[in-house]
Amino acid sequence: MKKRILAVAAMATAAILGVTGCSGDAGGSGGGSEDKGEITIGVFNGWPEGEAASYVWKSVLEDKGYTVKLEYADAGPVFAGVADGTYDFALDGWLPLTHKDYFDKFGDDIVDLGSWNDDAKLTLAVNADAPIDSIEELAANADKFNNKIIGIEAGAGLTKATQDAVIPEYGLEDMEFITSSTPAMLAELKKALDADENIVVTLWRPHWAYDAFDIKDLEDPKKALGEAESIHTFTSSSFEEDFPEVNEWLSNFKMDSDLLFSLENVMYNTDEEVKDFTPVVEDWMAENQDYVDGLTK
Repeated sequence: MKKRILAVAAMATAAILGVTGCSGDAGGSGGGSEDKGEITIGVFNGWPEGEAASYVWKSVLEDKGYTVKLEYADAGPVFAGVADGTYDFALDGWLPLTHKDYFDKFGDDIVDLGSWNDDAKLTLAVNADAPIDSIEELAANADKFNNKIIGIEAGAGLTKATQDAVIPEYGLEDMEFITSSTPAMLAELKKALDADENIVVTLWRPHWAYDAFDIKDLEDPKKALGEAESIHTFTSSSFEEDFPEVNEWLSNFKMDSDLLFSLENVMYNTDEEVKDFTPVVEDWMAENQDYVDGLTK
């Protein structure tokens, strides 16, 4: 479904990661060596925005005296695991479309704490100084983009939406739609930007490319790529009783897209294979300390 095509190299090797809570004075309500209990966060395989947010909360909760584990699985098993109490919460439920069936299926056994980001969507993106601002203008200006749309994996939901909706609805049949992989698309994007050339690529929000590159989304007045979705936190039915203060913190959790883009950029914009993002995430948190401090107020 949708953008589950995020081909970040580190994600392919992500495995179950257990991290023991911090000791010593953590400040706030988690000071001293008090162990306030073990919390398990379910993390979807291949969904960077959820993993990024989970790493932040892992560090925050450890500083408050909790022991935290990240457990990786596909979306369906994570929903099932939260529903049966195997996992305490997860941070990557997309509504109203992508995960609606899961929310409906497990609705009696999970609690939706609401959205923490409301800007999740599929896009066509271009260089920021491109001569057009809407997909409606693309056909008439195709030559300015070498008559090409650079896509990602052939089997991706974004690719299907581009082929089945965007191209026919906006009359882009004369443009060559090139599919290969997400890394290849990003390489072409960087190459074009470095050469000060126009380029149009299939992309999605949230993605670190919006922090790393000077790009903009083309308007989609026909909504061929669908409406924006929200990313939700959902917990087990007993979570509020088991961890009331954490439940309150998560209920108030928000992260705007610019912050999320910057966090993903430091985590995933690398050629190195990374299995534990803790050091880079904690560096990012230190640079955004006011925001981090506000998560538990």
